[in-house]
Amino acid sequence: MDYGFFNGQFISLDSASVNLEDRGYQFGDGIYEVTRVYNGKCFALDRHLARCRRSMRELRIPITYMDEELTAIHYDLIEKSGIKDGAIYFQFTRGTSKRTHAFPDQVIPNLSMTIHESTPNAEQQKNGMRCITCEDIRWLRCDIKSLNLLGNVLAKQAAHDKGVDGTIQFRKDNNLITEGSSSNFFIVKDGLIWTHPTDNYILKGVTRSILMEEIIPKLGYTVVEKAFTPEFALTADEAFATSTSLEVTPVIEIDGQKIGTGTPGPIAKALLEEYQKLVQKECY
Repeated sequence: MDYGFFNGQFISLDSASVNLEDRGYQFGDGIYEVTRVYNGKCFALDRHLARCRRSMRELRIPITYMDEELTAIHYDLIEKSGIKDGAIYFQFTRGTSKRTHAFPDQVIPNLSMTIHESTPNAEQQKNGMRCITCEDIRWLRCDIKSLNLLGNVLAKQAAHDKGVDGTIQFRKDNNLITEGSSSNFFIVKDGLIWTHPTDNYILKGVTRSILMEEIIPKLGYTVVEKAFTPEFALTADEAFATSTSLEVTPVIEIDGQKIGTGTPGPIAKALLEEYQKLVQKECY
């Protein structure tokens, strides 16, 4: 069953409530993470917790839970819910206080967590995603995994309205692709893997980091961390998106145009296979 946690208490989701003056509710003043659960075990939890700490430091939200405590809560949620394959969402808001834009004094962050059943989309991984491009209208600190997701929501809705699977975003000022609406984006051109560098325009994805640090060097591929235009992406031999939810999923079409042969490419397939081997090693 779906289950939750709020400020020290495990709760059923139908009994949960949010204080109207929680700063996450009123300002989007907080951060979040999503951890994948396979076979009753959390995958790459240490990386998610490290990114959580960084996001909190960047927003000057006090850290009030140790990694060991957050790890224990993750596994308590898994046990209490009985969910073996799913995702755990957790967020910290700055806390609850009288509404004012400036940071309040002596406020304690609120921690909420939920667990839901879910599995990666095997059909998309096998057959690929169709995407469109859209202008990236998000704020200029996309490296922080903040609760401010309205730009992402609008990009997701644009894809939904067009009947496709996802959106690839680009900055209007320089016509350069940043990332997907909730994923990192890669292309393959003449045997080289291209992706946007890790700066303030993109989130340093956990799956991206695993690929860059562990899998790509093992397979001997070369990465070019350099921004590129939508027009250049359309000339790619293959493309793929990565995230905790997507793992590694090929992108076979952008704006109605086939990428490469219009089928999942060999490099994306190889990366997905190696990623799933890591999941097997850690969680099974």
